[in-house]
Amino acid sequence: MIHSISRNKVRPACKPGFFKAYAGNTKCTDCPQHSSSHDQAATICHCDKGFYRAIKDSSAMPCTRPPSAPRNLVSLINDTALFLLWMPPSDTGGRKDITYNILCQRCEERDGDSGVAQCEPCEPDLRFIPRPLGLTGTSVAILDFATHANYTFHVESANGVSGLGVSPRSLANVTVNTNQAGPALVGVVKKDWASENSIALSWSEVEQLPSDKVDYEVKYFEKEQEQLSYSSTRTRNPSVVVRGLRPSTVYVFHVRVRTAAGYTAYSPNFEFATAAEDPDIADQGQVLVVVTAAVGGFSLLVILTLFLLITGRCQGYIKARMKSEEKRRTRFRSGHVPFSGMKSYVDPDTYEDPTQAVEEFAKEIEPSYICIERVIGAGEFGEVCSGRLRIPGRVDIAVAIKTLKGGYIEQQRRDFLREASIMGQFDNPNIIRLEGVVTRTRPVMIVVEYMENGSLDSFLRTRDGQFTVLQLVGMLRGIVVGMTFLSEIGYIHRDLAARNILVDENLVCKVSDFGMTRVLEDDSEAAYTATGGKIPIRWTAPEAIAYGKFSTSSDVWSYAIVMWEVMSYGERPYWEMSNQDVILSIEEGYRLPAPMGCPVTLHQLMLHCWQKESNLRPRFNNVLSFLDKLIINPSHLLALVNDGQSYPDSPEDMPDYPLFISIGDWLDSIKMSQYKNNFLAAGYTTLDSISTMSIEDIRRIGICLIGHQRRIISSIQSLRLQLHHIQQSGFQV
Repeated sequence: MIHSISRNKVRPACKPGFFKAYAGNTKCTDCPQHSSSHDQAATICHCDKGFYRAIKDSSAMPCTRPPSAPRNLVSLINDTALFLLWMPPSDTGGRKDITYNILCQRCEERDGDSGVAQCEPCEPDLRFIPRPLGLTGTSVAILDFATHANYTFHVESANGVSGLGVSPRSLANVTVNTNQAGPALVGVVKKDWASENSIALSWSEVEQLPSDKVDYEVKYFEKEQEQLSYSSTRTRNPSVVVRGLRPSTVYVFHVRVRTAAGYTAYSPNFEFATAAEDPDIADQGQVLVVVTAAVGGFSLLVILTLFLLITGRCQGYIKARMKSEEKRRTRFRSGHVPFSGMKSYVDPDTYEDPTQAVEEFAKEIEPSYICIERVIGAGEFGEVCSGRLRIPGRVDIAVAIKTLKGGYIEQQRRDFLREASIMGQFDNPNIIRLEGVVTRTRPVMIVVEYMENGSLDSFLRTRDGQFTVLQLVGMLRGIVVGMTFLSEIGYIHRDLAARNILVDENLVCKVSDFGMTRVLEDDSEAAYTATGGKIPIRWTAPEAIAYGKFSTSSDVWSYAIVMWEVMSYGERPYWEMSNQDVILSIEEGYRLPAPMGCPVTLHQLMLHCWQKESNLRPRFNNVLSFLDKLIINPSHLLALVNDGQSYPDSPEDMPDYPLFISIGDWLDSIKMSQYKNNFLAAGYTTLDSISTMSIEDIRRIGICLIGHQRRIISSIQSLRLQLHHIQQSGFQV
């Protein structure tokens, strides 16, 4: 009995400096860091002065404090955006939940009497990308700022205990002057005419424009959307026809001028509506033009009609002649030029009625010939299914069927079928083949050949490391064959990415998804300028991002990104970097490092395609010739970037890589800062020591995720090049 009592005796109360969170026969524990207890039997340790616990923090957690201010806040400004960049605070307060807030003031000239600047909150239509509050990254882009203005931006560091104390806010400040040598605002914007889907605008200038004017930018959006989604277009003249609008809809327009120095401020908002959706009601301005042309230009119309009949391009003007011309036109569907100086393709957007382009280039299929078997995905306009095409007298073939979902409007139907009118003009073994369309019954369908292995990026991710380098080069060759064909007939793809490459059962890669394609002008140097819409930042050339200037050269840039995707087995380009970080990094000269196991020759080809000057990039036929030489002589594929043995002949030939100062900076740049302690604990304390690491070394220090291993090894390869460059210059690391 005595033994039992001694074994279960009650433990003494906790002494000062210790606490017990819960009553019971448990041990007392030391107070967490930055906290203390001064009484006996404490159930909680109170935080020291200046330290706090968040509501969700347990009593066993250390007390923490608000972070210090962000470091090295700088601003950059170009003709499209203002960028703020900073480094994390030197003191995080002992927490990891660091976020940033952007506060903005617009300050006018100083008052002559008081000498104090007159400041007020920034205008509400100033846009922050991704957002002004709760940022987890260390950069932000600011759009729609005014010219000739002074902005003061305060960047605040915050964490889970910010606001709990009385300490001042942790702010870093920068003042930006947006004095750009732009002209004054444009004057009144007026509507010249409107149709169901278009509005013609013109405007005057307040004063004489400077000689360095580049063009005008017209920004527009549906009034009811409150500018949540907007589009823009550019024009060199003080007038524009904005197309692709919805009938009976009010749109808000405002205009600004772009000069060599940048943009002016926008004009005031002007609201105009499109016409009602009634084919019998024409806009008065258009009727006046048609009547005038009919009365005063009848002879010209006759001559034009005869010319169009001779060239076979009258389908948009004389519909009655279409059937009689149909057989003759089909001879040119293979893409050959029918007459000297005439393009071998037709842009469906040039048709007065775009549905005529579908009738011209896509074969109508009897719906009973199509057997839908299962749904395999979802597209922008509806479901994507697999099935069989059973045309009498032909062998059954596997097909993929894109369907247009019910409840569509006519503009959606046209947009859906536009891709078919483009695909129908292509005849190349490395471009997805159009079998036909169903337009006369519902659902409306586009039928293409079926590709058993689906999209290239998904296909590679599920087969990591299963192919030889030569097999991967063969896939790349198939893609460049298709792109060479497109470039030779004057097409630009604008959305070339591994997700838009399809793979059949024989590993043949075919270019697909022509929803963003545009046709080039006759001039071989011409480029299409985007008029709104989404741009795939990670795959898009810098000139296309900055100025909307798409060309075959911008497709070459995208192709090199696809090369990187293939050699990395479908890894995401630039990993978890935000789009704005990607844009800034590319502008600063950063290029993707070689994937693990990538031959030196292929990475050098990528770098060649990623040259900033578009005219210095190779053409697709040059890339095709280069890959053919590698396939014929595969010994050139043996030297891998991983070996660290192949460098350019001189430092001048080196690509520009960011210069890292410490291990922490290096890991921060590839979003791998969580592994800093792993490297330091294993004795890797200098950049030079890291440059010698192998994949086995990476595993040995405790980095287990394959994706993280790949990213670190790829970055180490570029680090080797950087260190080699420094040593070549005579500096010590």
